[in-house]
Amino acid sequence: MRDLPARLRELLLETGYTLDGVRERLGTVAATALAREETTPALRATRDGDPLGTLIRLWWLGAPVEAPDWLPVDPLVEAGLLAVQDGLVSAKVHLQPWETGGYVVSDRKVRPGDPALREDHVVGAGGASANLAQLVSRRPAGRVLDLGTGCGVQVLHLAERAREIVATDVNRRALRMARLSWALSGIDGVDARQGSLFEPVEGERFDLVVSNPPFVISPRGRFTYRESGFEADGFCHDLVRLAPRFLSQGGTCQLLANWLHVEGEDWRDRVGGWLAGTGCDGWVVQRDVQDPAEYAELWLRDAAEQGTPRYRELYDDWLGWFEAMKVTGIGFGWITLHDSGSLDPVVRVEELGQRVELPVGGYVDEVLASVGVAHRLSDEELLGARLVLAEGVVEERTGPPGAEDPSRIVLRQTRGLCRTARVGTVEAALAGVCDGDYPLGPLLAAIAELTDQDAVDLRVRAPEALRPLIAEGFFHISTA
Repeated sequence: MRDLPARLRELLLETGYTLDGVRERLGTVAATALAREETTPALRATRDGDPLGTLIRLWWLGAPVEAPDWLPVDPLVEAGLLAVQDGLVSAKVHLQPWETGGYVVSDRKVRPGDPALREDHVVGAGGASANLAQLVSRRPAGRVLDLGTGCGVQVLHLAERAREIVATDVNRRALRMARLSWALSGIDGVDARQGSLFEPVEGERFDLVVSNPPFVISPRGRFTYRESGFEADGFCHDLVRLAPRFLSQGGTCQLLANWLHVEGEDWRDRVGGWLAGTGCDGWVVQRDVQDPAEYAELWLRDAAEQGTPRYRELYDDWLGWFEAMKVTGIGFGWITLHDSGSLDPVVRVEELGQRVELPVGGYVDEVLASVGVAHRLSDEELLGARLVLAEGVVEERTGPPGAEDPSRIVLRQTRGLCRTARVGTVEAALAGVCDGDYPLGPLLAAIAELTDQDAVDLRVRAPEALRPLIAEGFFHISTA
């Protein structure tokens, strides 16, 4: 039995049961339908009974198949991965290839009409998992903690750049499936521990902490994979407040979270308050907001409860609970904490609804550095700095045809976070000349002379106007 994962992995690879192999076999129509949880096109595309089609039906679609002689059915039944009835083999787990080249094992996908979920259901890798993987810094790390590992998917992304990985989860079944995910992906040496929040790693420190936690905000904790049982958004609050105690000097914590929008309260103050006093630099990004009804519908569908006898009752209960707390919306996004060692930590809270360049982890360290530099440089230091326009920034001017001056000037990033900023003529002029050759002070003096402005007044006003542009990555400070 000990060599079963290795045998199964070899069989999956030989059969072509990889992400590219599945995509090619299903084709665009079936794959798109499957994203809508419609399985009929995929079943039609895999009806020939060949090995790849059989594995897709068995492991991905959850359909029973005739027992093939090339599949080690008996050992897989003994391991609890397959069941046999009336000559047909069915999967007891969902086994999917992942974008890293590895495999992820979880409970079977829940589709309309399926039985109710068990409380310790282990959800598979999906959009949130991919979202976090895209966010996490690409820097090599020593000790890494995957808090709330679930089916173990984040470890697949971290394995190549981490010296040591500790993975925790409150759900014992999740850890069993995570271990199988890692074994099927050729990853060993992961230290898996059971427990809630940071209890399993008390007293330890890590260079990187990542978490796709049970952030769903609901009246009661029904499923361990998505709900903590904490009041409202208290779990994410506690996770953020506790994380700095477990970061090494220079360490980073990156996680996904939900937070409440409450009547009469700015959500930025709410979430920013979580980070205040942690001693870490922080970056919070809201990527999406749902109203209470949308949110309840989403998670009722997630548990396949739409259309069941209890659906209306559960829906009404959820909305009543939100109403009692005066909730107007629920935000979703990223939270990053960085132990920069500064005695003057800075927290930036913003909303980014636009498409961004992926992976964010490829430049997230630059984002954090820009926020810190913009906040900590004194006016005199900034005036003495050599600014460089960031790569990919373009200028857009709007105004009546033939007008001498535009009525609107916008700087737009075509790379990274793809932010836009409305600027004045001075900032636009600097964008055209800042290449790191000259300090800001002399450039401002030249602009003042060309535009007939008071040079002293411009020196006083410029730092305040430029700090947001540096923090948002339109300009960098040259270190050459």
